[in-house]
Amino acid sequence: MTEKLEALRRPILPDRVRRIGGEGFSFLPHRFLRDGFITALGRGELALYVFLVLAGNRNGVSFYRYDAICSILTMTLDHFIDARNALIAKDLIAFDGYRFQVLSLPSHPRAPDSRPLTSEAEFEARDPATIRASLLAALRSDDE
Repeated sequence: MTEKLEALRRPILPDRVRRIGGEGFSFLPHRFLRDGFITALGRGELALYVFLVLAGNRNGVSFYRYDAICSILTMTLDHFIDARNALIAKDLIAFDGYRFQVLSLPSHPRAPDSRPLTSEAEFEARDPATIRASLLAALRSDDE
């Protein structure tokens, strides 16, 4: 039985085993899957997180600008901002306005706030559509 299990664990193409070498420092720890971080992310969040992992240096820092990221990921600016802010709220990345840093994984995934929105203040604080409409209205009033 042990021999059969060992055979199953061997690489299919031994000459193509991935190694962290001179190409970069990218990796996702197994905890990302095992502890449920992957399931705590939406598609845009996951795409941005993987991009930042791939783009980061040995300290997880990358300097890609939002327009380049949006172009590469074919993501709108609104979706980028939502994904970036969600990753920050989930304690997976840091952002200082110019640089991103992929952080070490926290002890457990942070679930998004799933309480229902019931007041105007909650809609203004947590509903992307309300926030966007407020910003667009403010921009239109500035132009007039």
